[in-house]
Amino acid sequence: MKQTKINVIKLNQMIMAGKSVKECAKHFKVTPSAVSQAKKGLKVAVVKNVALENAHRVVGKNLDAIGQLQKINDAANQLLDELEQTPELRLKVMAEIRGQLRLQLEIFSQLYDMQAVQEFQTEVLDTIGEVDKGIRDAIICRLSQRRAIRNSVRFD
Repeated sequence: MKQTKINVIKLNQMIMAGKSVKECAKHFKVTPSAVSQAKKGLKVAVVKNVALENAHRVVGKNLDAIGQLQKINDAANQLLDELEQTPELRLKVMAEIRGQLRLQLEIFSQLYDMQAVQEFQTEVLDTIGEVDKGIRDAIICRLSQRRAIRNSVRFD
């Protein structure tokens, strides 16, 4: 496995401080393209982190998957009925509907997975708290400092 010379935490700090790619490359003794690649990876990580940080809001709304799918199905059937005379356009619309349904399925799957992680984290920390509340609080503090616990997990 290739070892990277770029510390992504330091890179993020430098970018936030307004340093250029060239300045970062000079600091890490790598090429500007290596910094650009690391910077791209950092953006992906930031996007994922923001999504996880805000997921609790979406999960908390108890999305009604069946209701949503029924609504999409009703709208799709109405649209397809209106397009009965134009088969080419009807096929394109059907492909788009399939794509939207696939996307919705992926979203619901991710939300379900995030909810399961939240329940697991809560259960583990509650069990530790039953044994020793001080240890539980120390673990929560350390994980929060490392941002390993997302805002989706609530502790009393």
